[in-house]
Amino acid sequence: MTTTAPTPVATLPASSLRLLGAAGFVSNFDRFCIAPMLVLIGPRLGAPLPTVVLAASGYYLTYGLMQPVWGAASDRWGRVWVMRVSLTGAALAALASALAPDAPVLIGARALAGAFFAASIASSLTYVGDMVPAAIRQRPLSELMTAFALGTAVATVVAAAVAHYLTWRLVFVLPGILAAYLAVALRRLPEPERAPSGSLLAPFRVVLSSPWQWYVMAVAMLEGAVLLGFLTYLAPALEARGLPTTLAGAVAALYGVGSMAAAQMVRRLVGQWPAANLIVAGGVQMAVAYLLAGCSQSAGALVVVALLLGGGWSFMHSTIQSWATALSPTARATGLAMFGVALYVGSAVASGLAASTAQGHDYRPLFWLAALLSVPLTVAAAMGRARYR
Repeated sequence: MTTTAPTPVATLPASSLRLLGAAGFVSNFDRFCIAPMLVLIGPRLGAPLPTVVLAASGYYLTYGLMQPVWGAASDRWGRVWVMRVSLTGAALAALASALAPDAPVLIGARALAGAFFAASIASSLTYVGDMVPAAIRQRPLSELMTAFALGTAVATVVAAAVAHYLTWRLVFVLPGILAAYLAVALRRLPEPERAPSGSLLAPFRVVLSSPWQWYVMAVAMLEGAVLLGFLTYLAPALEARGLPTTLAGAVAALYGVGSMAAAQMVRRLVGQWPAANLIVAGGVQMAVAYLLAGCSQSAGALVVVALLLGGGWSFMHSTIQSWATALSPTARATGLAMFGVALYVGSAVASGLAASTAQGHDYRPLFWLAALLSVPLTVAAAMGRARYR
């Protein structure tokens, strides 16, 4: 497969970064907003909690499965085209979620929303990878990570408050309206130049023939387990100690605050620190955070843990993600999509394997295991990035 490389620019216009960041923001908001509302939605729809949980599970499943589909479509038909089409579908699915008369319709609507919103973040990152030289790419990527983290934090807090004091249906209306606006507004973005691929499978052949791609996907799987899989149990650990659900969610949302603050530091350090050093800095924050969580699950301790994990995410994940944008430049969207699949698979496997231990409200060994796993993750990521040329 041959591809005409886009003309790199010194930096993206601020207006372009805002649009790309908004697309990722709304995607993360929609993905994380349902968890705080599950207990409220069940009685409103006359459905038991295990049934309503399928609305979240279905969303996560289709979100992960559609990553490579949207990636291949982006490499074939264009980054902006994919974002606009997917956001149009996402807007309709979000509004259908808000109007759902019963649990089966809600489950189906959320599954469709996950399938459509799956394109936003990967396409935004790919666009930056196409348009900004690798030497300075991590700066705009860090700005996008800030917007994505804001979507996560806002979703956790806003969803719980709006659902409690107004109605859970309004929570789904918000991302639906924003997605509809972005589907129109993104037409202002220029499409990076490229030659169309021969077939939808051609980008996969390019990506999967790269040994470094497999290495980074393995790193991403372990990172997903450590940073996302075990992160799931911060709020439940607080609830197990009697903290109200709303406050537990607010503490967990500080992960996004820590990520946003650290992203500003990463922007300044890019170019001054080697990429491997940024990874190590992130790994140290993660290890310290989980060690602290293993020692104490008090609210004060887990506030610090959430902030440190957010910092670890910005230092490590943004660096690894920037690395991933350079691995398969002629099939960049597909490469990033496979990176995303590995990340979410690692997250799902870790959270699933830990469920039985968490069911007994014994979170200490889970957090210590996460601290232990952060060591090989940091070593593998840092050494691999230092050797990559």
